[in-house]
Amino acid sequence: MKKPKLSFWQILNLSFGFLGVQIGYSLQNGNTSRILEALGADVHSIGYFWLAAPLAGLIVQPIIGLSSDKTWTRLGRRIPFILVGAIISALAMFFMPNAGNFTNLLPPLVFGAVMLLLMDTSFNITMQPFRALVGDMVNDEQKNLGYSLQSALINFGAVFGSLLPWILTKANVANVPAEGQKVADSVIWSFYIGGGILLLSVLWTVFRTKEYAPKEHAEYNNINLDAPENKEKTNIFTLISNAPKIFWQLGVVQFFSWFSLFLMWVYTTRAIANQVWGPEALDAKSLGFNEAGDWTGVLFGFYSAIAAVFALLIPTIAKAIGRKKTYSFSLILGGIGLISMLLIHDKNLLLLSMIGVGFAWAAILAIPYAMLSSSLPAEKMGVYMGLFNATITIPQIAAGLLGSTLIAFFGGEPIMIIVIAGISMAIAGLAVFSVKEKAE
Repeated sequence: MKKPKLSFWQILNLSFGFLGVQIGYSLQNGNTSRILEALGADVHSIGYFWLAAPLAGLIVQPIIGLSSDKTWTRLGRRIPFILVGAIISALAMFFMPNAGNFTNLLPPLVFGAVMLLLMDTSFNITMQPFRALVGDMVNDEQKNLGYSLQSALINFGAVFGSLLPWILTKANVANVPAEGQKVADSVIWSFYIGGGILLLSVLWTVFRTKEYAPKEHAEYNNINLDAPENKEKTNIFTLISNAPKIFWQLGVVQFFSWFSLFLMWVYTTRAIANQVWGPEALDAKSLGFNEAGDWTGVLFGFYSAIAAVFALLIPTIAKAIGRKKTYSFSLILGGIGLISMLLIHDKNLLLLSMIGVGFAWAAILAIPYAMLSSSLPAEKMGVYMGLFNATITIPQIAAGLLGSTLIAFFGGEPIMIIVIAGISMAIAGLAVFSVKEKAE
């Protein structure tokens, strides 16, 4: 029995909550280094703090995937996890920029690191079921559209989240910490607003989406619920050994893509502070450094805007030239964009570099999931999507551990780390041609 064709609005509702989750995630990406430096972290060691995100994802997402595969409630199987994760995420967002106010409990840097870990863990609890939800609900013919719409929503959220501190600064909210403060009000209020929108958008998905009941799900996916293999306990190691070949082929591409992205997120603020603002941005509490932090948000928002538009074009382009070529060319353009930042000393020209990054980001968020989901057993969609997240987290862990060594090797110049990120992204683009996908 074939899954029904969903309307555009039904597919949109499935991923609408991801809009708010990405606002929060983008605020974290654009401002974590800025907050941690203000709390006392050194640029040479800051990559270690960022390891919280991939470590949380590596552990949490397979567990959430496996649990949601076996969970059936009134709300559904994926939605309860999405809702709980969103509530915890919002609370962590309210607390993190206020780390300096809890010195009676923990030193500010330690409290900030704990909130970062909590925020990342809860983001992962929320994100993973969104990927599986589209795989559960959308038929094969609409999967390119389903994941492209998800990518577009993610990027519209990323635009707003990345630009929010800059917008608040333009609205005369203080961009430099007041006397006795660690973090500027523009950042603090950005996290408050982002957390609120996250909750509201997830509630939209919760109340506007009705997941298939167990019997319907089984019929649509040709699952025999009485078969012995569907009653046995799931063994993670068996699942890994039985993963389809495309799982591993895409994993190679993912490794170089996400190694690149992690380096970009961690080091862009300090790289452009040194490259564009120079000596006036050396102090993490200086006006120059905070302006660089705001401009990082503008750059990230710009590439997300490019990605949001490009994501809507991916189904058409992929139909014309194929998913692999679309994916490969997008990643290579992203690599060229990052490498070009080495030659630019004008903050406005950096926007040109972000065009290629936007193409790459849209493709990364949509195409591998569309390729993979068609090759996965429906009854194990959640756990395999969770395991696939290791292809995102392991490269980030590698980048976090190597970041301080790389920056020392290049004489403390963060801009060279951005060049390394560009080379890694280009390698990912070339690796796409090794992927053998199921017929589209």
